[in-house]
Amino acid sequence: MIKAVISGTGLYTPPATITNDELVQAFNQYVELFNNEHAEAIERGDVDALQPSSSEFIEKASGIKRRHVIDRDGILDPTRMKPYIPERSNGEPSVQCEMAVAAAREALEQAGKTAADVEAVIVACSNLQRPYPAVAIEVQAALGIEGFAYDMNVACSSATFGLQAAVNSVENGAARSVLVISPEICSAHLNFRDRDSHFIFGDACTAILVEREEATQPGQGFEILGTRLKTQFSNNIRNNFGFLNRADEAGVGKPDKLFIQQGRKVFKEVSPLVAQTIQEHLESLSLAPADLKRMWLHQANLNMNHLIAKKVLGREADAEEAPVILDEYANTSSAGSVIAFHKHQDDLKSGDLGVICSFGAGYSIGSVVVRHR
Repeated sequence: MIKAVISGTGLYTPPATITNDELVQAFNQYVELFNNEHAEAIERGDVDALQPSSSEFIEKASGIKRRHVIDRDGILDPTRMKPYIPERSNGEPSVQCEMAVAAAREALEQAGKTAADVEAVIVACSNLQRPYPAVAIEVQAALGIEGFAYDMNVACSSATFGLQAAVNSVENGAARSVLVISPEICSAHLNFRDRDSHFIFGDACTAILVEREEATQPGQGFEILGTRLKTQFSNNIRNNFGFLNRADEAGVGKPDKLFIQQGRKVFKEVSPLVAQTIQEHLESLSLAPADLKRMWLHQANLNMNHLIAKKVLGREADAEEAPVILDEYANTSSAGSVIAFHKHQDDLKSGDLGVICSFGAGYSIGSVVVRHR
């Protein structure tokens, strides 16, 4: 029986950062401009006055302190409030391709492999910058990989769903090794003029190399013991941007063409569903929550992660058991749980067990149980 192993991980972090204080200053300047411009309508009650934000509110609500972004100047311009990402010609590498290549090369280096050892590429992320040709095929060409490639999108669960697809390909013999890459440019689909969500996202790209166990060195990486996926339809997290938008001009500029969510409903509904999924997955593998050394959870909200870890373990988790990168990176959609895995694995010993778990719009949940070799 062929076993799949995670032999390497990579991370691309944009150099530009925005602190909560910087973000709040720009947002509050926009609020002041808006309220002044619509003063008469606000006075008549025709328009609601916008309320300012604060760093204290952001950190209490989310645990976020700063975020990495592709471009900070456009976001911090109160008259623009979106990143400057110049369009490139068809002959130039796309932005997501550049991010993906950087993360992939680190994963290959960590695994001690080259592009010649890879037979498939899956680009799995919440927002792709174009429908086709697949970004994955562009990345495949940029790296010089023979084989096949495709894109997939299951929102914030894309990386774990991609991992399951990679495991399937390796175990059924379709590919000796697969790169799963998640180039997330979340700042491009975030409404920075919405007080409830302007602080949530950051940008990053992760890469994971999945290989046959026989192709790796003894003790290298993590054996994948099992994967479990779950979906349940909900409108509580949504992004309606798509190619049909141009067919109805009345929808141009509407807020739901960017990220929107009913945060309280998401918190209430998703947290127990995630905990239940992890518990049932462990049980199916004849494992108990107490066997877990680490939980690399989706980095969406600190309070949510604390609650999920507590429900799974039956007690409060410490910082080592459920590491957080949310404070530095913010929510990077599907990349978040993999960033946590990439940064918080070196101290684990042979035989230690962990779970990589992501969850988000759909609702979608992906659980991947691993054991250090």
